[in-house]
Amino acid sequence: MPVRVLGISGSPHRHGNTETLLDAFLEGAANAGGSVEKIILKDLDYTPCRGCNVCHKEGECIVRDEAVPLLEQVLSVDCLAVASPIYSMGITAELKGLIDRSQYIWARKFILKSLYFTDKEIHRRKGIFISTAGLSWDNVFDAAFPAITAFFNTMGFEYYDNIIANDMDRYRGIRGHPTALTHARAKGEEVIRVIERMSRD
Repeated sequence: MPVRVLGISGSPHRHGNTETLLDAFLEGAANAGGSVEKIILKDLDYTPCRGCNVCHKEGECIVRDEAVPLLEQVLSVDCLAVASPIYSMGITAELKGLIDRSQYIWARKFILKSLYFTDKEIHRRKGIFISTAGLSWDNVFDAAFPAITAFFNTMGFEYYDNIIANDMDRYRGIRGHPTALTHARAKGEEVIRVIERMSRD
């Protein structure tokens, strides 16, 4: 069975810098034999978390919209690539809204103890964060990392790597960057090989 890779684009802007970088990663994964799929969050109909905490008792989200089947799909894949540009020094509202909606998964895992991943399963399942930023600051991605870390932890993925490219304003977009797209394709190929090798061990 091929390695299943799911890319989630949290950008509200179609085919922009971040989605293009995600596409390069998915292209590399597909070239290495992975089965890839991409979800565009802005095309889905979902609302933010209500903070009602009903999920702490039931392990289910009472809001029935398109966030729930997506999160259930995330639980089934081998590699999750989460992509968001940096807006106001953080991830987009689209992606943050989805991460907040994963609270019911968190409740299953940490309160109800009805969802359990072994250390081996977590180590095999890889999470990749993909992001771009207009600014050249070295710390421009720092505020995004905690939310991404929490999401991967909740969903049972090892935080494997970042594919990030800043200074987009100077490069006039990702296609002007000298190495970012090549690096993303190579990382896609790499993660497939890593997961395949771990599956054989």
